[in-house]
Amino acid sequence: MIGTLSRVLSTLRYDVPASLVVFLIAVPLSLGISMASGAPLAAGLIAAMVGGIVAGALGGSAVQVSGPAAGLSLVVADLVQTYGWRATCMITLIAGAVQLVLGVFRAARAALAVSPAVIHGMLAGVGVVIALSQLHVVLGGRPQRSALANIVELPAQLADMHGHTVAVGLLTIAVLALWTRLPKRVKAVPAPLVALLVAGVTAWAFDWDVTRIDLSNAVTSWAFPVLPSGDWHRIVAAVLLVALLAGVESLLCSVAVDGMHDGPRTDLDQELSGQGVANMVSGALGGLPVAGVIVRSTANVQAGGRSRFSAILHGVWVVVFALGFGWTIKLIPMEALAALLVFIGVQMVNLGHVRKVHGHGEVPVYLVTMGAVLVLGLAEGVLAGLALAALLALRRLTWVTVKTRPEQDGRVHATISGSLTFLGVPRLTRELRAIPPGTAVDLDLNIDFMDNAAFEAIHSWRLNHERLGGSVDIDELHDEWYAMAASGTRLSRTKTPLRTPERWWLPWSHRHHRPTRHGGSAPGSPRPASVECQLTAGAREYHRRTAPLVRPIFTELARKQQPTHLFITCADSRVIPSLITASGPGDLFTVRNIGNLVPRRGAEPHDDSVVAAIEYATQVLGVHTITVCGHSGCGAMCGLLSGGVKAGSLPGMRRWLRHGYHSLATFIETADEPLDGGALDRLCKVNVQQQLENLRTYRKVDEQVRAGQLELVGLYFDISSARVHMLPPLPSTLSVKI
Repeated sequence: MIGTLSRVLSTLRYDVPASLVVFLIAVPLSLGISMASGAPLAAGLIAAMVGGIVAGALGGSAVQVSGPAAGLSLVVADLVQTYGWRATCMITLIAGAVQLVLGVFRAARAALAVSPAVIHGMLAGVGVVIALSQLHVVLGGRPQRSALANIVELPAQLADMHGHTVAVGLLTIAVLALWTRLPKRVKAVPAPLVALLVAGVTAWAFDWDVTRIDLSNAVTSWAFPVLPSGDWHRIVAAVLLVALLAGVESLLCSVAVDGMHDGPRTDLDQELSGQGVANMVSGALGGLPVAGVIVRSTANVQAGGRSRFSAILHGVWVVVFALGFGWTIKLIPMEALAALLVFIGVQMVNLGHVRKVHGHGEVPVYLVTMGAVLVLGLAEGVLAGLALAALLALRRLTWVTVKTRPEQDGRVHATISGSLTFLGVPRLTRELRAIPPGTAVDLDLNIDFMDNAAFEAIHSWRLNHERLGGSVDIDELHDEWYAMAASGTRLSRTKTPLRTPERWWLPWSHRHHRPTRHGGSAPGSPRPASVECQLTAGAREYHRRTAPLVRPIFTELARKQQPTHLFITCADSRVIPSLITASGPGDLFTVRNIGNLVPRRGAEPHDDSVVAAIEYATQVLGVHTITVCGHSGCGAMCGLLSGGVKAGSLPGMRRWLRHGYHSLATFIETADEPLDGGALDRLCKVNVQQQLENLRTYRKVDEQVRAGQLELVGLYFDISSARVHMLPPLPSTLSVKI
């Protein structure tokens, strides 16, 4: 009990100051949003109270602060003009019930599917509309019904502006603009509060002719909401619009705020349910629609708020202020509040958001949404943005990329990537028909879907190209969409994940060979080819796929080689040095021979090939390491273990294996087990260790090893397990896995 109380008091130590900061921001912004919405000024304060207390207590975010949102002001203004204020409150109440139901059925995640470009464009459009309308109030006039009308009337308003009202507005905007440049300690006091106080005190001191705000009995005078009358289709649309816009704005705000703190993450379904209850209460009490507000939430986090108590307390402070100190609002000029809205509206056109959507190619969605909000209205603007976002997403999903490149041997390499649907057929056929007739074409299909129209386009082009004397080799890097369609196999209806081309290290026998010519082998069957044909095809594949990737590396290596390792290993085809060491071009200076043998100095039969490589690597290239790598099941060691019987018909092999006699002798001397099935692999390991000893018979090698300039390393590759083991020097035969 004491521990719980201590934690609560520790949290409140941060939450109480944060709640006061948010409260000082919330009061002027709530009044301004009420004014922009054409609602009673007290409606903003009611929404701030409910958003803080109800949404703060029931929502799923620990630090998000809810209240009246500027993004909904255009919707509310239109509803007030169409149905009246009390009916608008009922629409807010029903919209809250819709949000509550969506939250209960866990539909919150679906709201995140809305493109942020649409939301940012909507907010930017709303900001411009608010700024244009309230600019008329600052100039001493009245706002018009639409943004276009406000623009048309602006020149006349400028010609007929009133001195005192303009002075109050300019003073408010100047304080707001300059406050952000002051020291951090001074900026701890919210700029909107300071701007309204400065404007109010100045207007009172100089007795300027301005319009005063009056909240007399506004909070306490309450009337129950009434059902709107009119076309019920439009009413349902209005309810859904308020519910969805407020819900999406709240959820996106929650996600953004989660990135600002280290506390618990938001439960989005609980947050949507909490917002629904808050809107039901706000509508019943005569308040504006409630949503999560990024300005207040950011201020809460920056002020040190740690739990939902901060949001709840901010709502409590709004209640105390409205009931006990509401008379102080009379000091605020209406024109100062309008200037605050102009400043906020301009800030809603966020260049940071523009840069973000530009990075994802969604600027058209942003601009269309903003423009449609300005010209047509909020609902129409959002629908236009969503429609364009959907079209762009469809275009990306069905976008097909066709690249063609002539090769030096006269062949043409073409690559088709993406999702092949009927939408991409015009581009597909245009690019394929541009390939000169009679040429040999290597066509790579790296696709995740192909419909019948796309298949017919490729297949018809292929038949026509081959009829005119050309050839088409099709290699499907992904699933066999073309091969299955050509064989009449029923295709999958779903897209499959794209994958990278087959790895270079796969043996030829393990790669998928597909039919390459009309009337050729059945799909999936390996095509017959000689070794020469396999090598030629491999070289062609290297030029098509790998060469463009590694060309910059080889261009640099063309000047000189600087390997750090001499790697001596067996000629066995199963040992791939670069694969088992994860090395690349220029890393290993490699010597391969039967049995990875290193002839001792002065040994017979005389052989200089390995010695030459050792001398060049150590004295010219300056390698730091010499590695001898053996492997399991080595045929050379098998011949050595049989006493040369298995190499009887290979005289050259018998002479070469004499260099392994020291390995066999060491194996016999150190053997403590009978010659069983594991004897061969034990000899393979001892052979590696013996070759390291053979290296020390060369004076230069031994001197560098003693001086610490050269390291000798023994490796053993177990083929069956694909494991590499490091072998210690003689006399130990134990190995350590690496």
